[in-house]
Amino acid sequence: MRIVTYNVNGIKARLPRLVEYLAEAKPDVVCLQELKSSDETFPERDIRDAGYGALWHGQKGFNGVAILARGVDPVERQRGLSGEPEDEHSRYLEAEVDGTVIASIYLPNGNPQPGPKFDYKLRWFERLSARARDLLAEEQPVVLAGDYNVIANDDDTYSVKAMASDALMQPESREAYRLLLAQGWTDSLRTRFPSGGVWTFWDYQAGAWQRDAGFRIDHLLLSPMAADRLVDAGVDKAYRGREKASDHAPTWVQLR
Repeated sequence: MRIVTYNVNGIKARLPRLVEYLAEAKPDVVCLQELKSSDETFPERDIRDAGYGALWHGQKGFNGVAILARGVDPVERQRGLSGEPEDEHSRYLEAEVDGTVIASIYLPNGNPQPGPKFDYKLRWFERLSARARDLLAEEQPVVLAGDYNVIANDDDTYSVKAMASDALMQPESREAYRLLLAQGWTDSLRTRFPSGGVWTFWDYQAGAWQRDAGFRIDHLLLSPMAADRLVDAGVDKAYRGREKASDHAPTWVQLR
């Protein structure tokens, strides 16, 4: 099973690239983030015509997550996270596909920091960690896939200096990510590339793609039962260089 996380930065704007990716790479499961689409305007027909079943949790103009599965309909388990009833952001969707539990996650960016957006990011992280503990207790293969908006290590960015004041690299953000891992999750891409230097995001500004000035913020975390099945992980970097591409590249894990 090849599971992909892909922040599409607007599914309607990026639909030709997404359909192209599905046809060429043929992943088994794709977790999408930043749909920027309401539930009513999600392009279900195009996705189904590409051979994929879909679940989605949309929000007009902002956020939004989805789970696509090749040849089957994902079975929904949960949408949204408990702990903050007034939170209406569409950032979490959880489903089961062929016996594997998969979550599509779009963690808040948190900029500018300090401030209420950064505080919200940390609270959201705590809520995600609570759900992750419950999932571990189920003792089954689970993949937490998404845009975490966290640069976990210094070697996960082209420039520590350039990102030093960004919410993605603050000590609190990194600590929250490390505490999540400490529950027993395996960072699949880090396992495959322990020395870092692998990017999943390149900004549209300042020629970041052309300079390869990127960083790693898209992660696929594996429960122990999923980690036992880990074969490989990587980034389909070339898709970031295509015309009108997302600023993220599809990032994947292969499980046996």
